Amino acid sequence: NAKPQGGQDIMSMMGQLAKPKKTEITEKLRLEINRVVNRYIDQGIAELVPGVLFIDEVHMLDIECFTFLNRALESTLSPIVVFATNRGICTIRGTDVLSPHGVPVDLLDRMLIIRTMPYSIEEMVQILSIRAETESINIQIDALQSLGEIGARTSLRYVVQMLTPARIIAQSAGREEILDVDIEEIDELFFDAKASARLLAQSEGYLS
Repeated sequence: NAKPQGGQDIMSMMGQLAKPKKTEITEKLRLEINRVVNRYIDQGIAELVPGVLFIDEVHMLDIECFTFLNRALESTLSPIVVFATNRGICTIRGTDVLSPHGVPVDLLDRMLIIRTMPYSIEEMVQILSIRAETESINIQIDALQSLGEIGARTSLRYVVQMLTPARIIAQSAGREEILDVDIEEIDELFFDAKASARLLAQSEGYLS
């Protein structure tokens, strides 16, 4: 009845990982775990339920990351991978190659590309209302409508960021509720990315 010191069972290997001396999963250990998991699946002991890996701003990855992902997706244990980007034709980082969305063409061939549509003003108002309620921000309907209209010419991300400074403006005026006039003042104080780029283009690279 000697105490087991490890073995080929996956729980034994995972137990080894939990020891303080283990600071990194080695390639040898990774392959061994994959081998045991595949054996369990073949024997019907376990069922493979793929996870989901979500990568936002995928155009920020470089060619080495894409090479790794290409290889990883060929594995039977690979997760469902969801990429998100708002870029069109741009350079793949680490190369001089132009490609749709900044993603290598051979990786694009593996994907199902979902077309997304811009938010309408009504949808933006609804999202902003939920966000304001979540952050305990009191805001009038007219102010929400103004934010929705600003979002239509800028972006949803930008108008969401306007909520906090608008609340500060309202509080500095002795109010707890954001009014339409607060949104107008905030819109005059700040630039979104598109407006800033236009201003830079008109002023030869300097803000005036």
